[in-house]
Amino acid sequence: MVAGAPRVFVSHLSGVAVFDPHGDQVGRVRDVVVMLRVGGRPPRVLGLVVEVVSRRRIFLPMTRVTGVESGQVITTGVLNMRRFEQRPTETLVLGELLDRRLRWLPHGGPTGATTGEDAGEEVTVLDVSMVQLPARRDWEIDKVFIRRGKSGALRRKGETLTVDWSAVTGFRLAEDGQGAENLVATFEQLRPADLANVLHHLSPKRRGEVAAALDDDRLADVLEELPDDDQVEILSKLKKERAADVLEAMDPDDAADLLAELPAEEQERLLTLMQPQDAAGVRRLLSYEERTAGGLMTTEPIVLRPDATVADALARIRNPDLSPALAAQVYVCRPPDETPTGKYLGLVHFQRLLRDPPFTLLGSIVDTDLQPLSPTTALPSVTSFLATYNMISAPVVDAGGSLLGAVTVDDVLDHLLPEDWRETELQSTDHVRHVTEPADGR
Repeated sequence: MVAGAPRVFVSHLSGVAVFDPHGDQVGRVRDVVVMLRVGGRPPRVLGLVVEVVSRRRIFLPMTRVTGVESGQVITTGVLNMRRFEQRPTETLVLGELLDRRLRWLPHGGPTGATTGEDAGEEVTVLDVSMVQLPARRDWEIDKVFIRRGKSGALRRKGETLTVDWSAVTGFRLAEDGQGAENLVATFEQLRPADLANVLHHLSPKRRGEVAAALDDDRLADVLEELPDDDQVEILSKLKKERAADVLEAMDPDDAADLLAELPAEEQERLLTLMQPQDAAGVRRLLSYEERTAGGLMTTEPIVLRPDATVADALARIRNPDLSPALAAQVYVCRPPDETPTGKYLGLVHFQRLLRDPPFTLLGSIVDTDLQPLSPTTALPSVTSFLATYNMISAPVVDAGGSLLGAVTVDDVLDHLLPEDWRETELQSTDHVRHVTEPADGR
């Protein structure tokens, strides 16, 4: 490497914007594609995996990258929009190299030894850097940022270091116990839907490792954005107790949809492990036909009593964990406050809450004109109801007048779209990428 040649740590590229020569953004970097080479030679960087506006992932050859600097990637503007498909000779840096446990050979490159002192010290890969070769557009991996000690060991701060690629060995070996902490940290700022897209494109083994590293709430949010097959696969790899915890963290309607994909025996086993209150709401949802208001609704809308104030209602809708649809209005009911509630009295939209003084009682401003939905209302009628009254959520009330839940527009859309819409969005049927383009260098 020539002094002054630009070096970039790959984790810093995650999510970086990609621009054409005119300054228009074309997408964001999601991974780096490299080709491992024998004899300790540094891997060649083939290109970047870029997610464009449609969430399609394409391959951007490094020969078409004119600059990687100041938190952005500049391209020649000539992009092949065919979907990226990883080839057998290719390795994804973020998806496959981070968190690998390797051997560090501090006194030189790989010696071929595999046992004893000569095998080197075990280290964990935290990051790798790539450098542009002089007078060329070619890039290669040159450094590895490692943490000393076995994975999970408690060590003093400062025991991390950057070493040459040739000083570590084992990248080509299968890694059964590969962790995922650094990969998870790299994608920490992604929205759940975007992280779901990342997981969908990982190998099943790696997908399971990342899922295991996510906390329950984060994993629950991501599962809600994945196709059914991915949801079932990930849930099946979790320990039953943890799977139940994740289901509790999901929105009840999404948890019910996921459980509906499982065999009855497995479904009942997980429901038994869930907290009784959470399980009761999910069981209630499973008792309704899928394409009805009862099957679509969530059992956790905002419920307040008529003697609650506007200030109380505004405090509830400020909860950042609520979806915009659920935060759009509050439902006024007699006690009990949990669904199924006491008698449903009506609703108050958040715009009305903003117009009235904070001390106003909800019972004095409740809207009683809008007739609620029955749990047996079919999907087309639910859709017409929301469209007719310009609503983004609607109450579902049983024959006895108790509020059972609320149907939100996002859940309606989920069922109006084709059943495989998530799969179609994440994975196009166009799996072929041009192999004759010399600029790819692959």
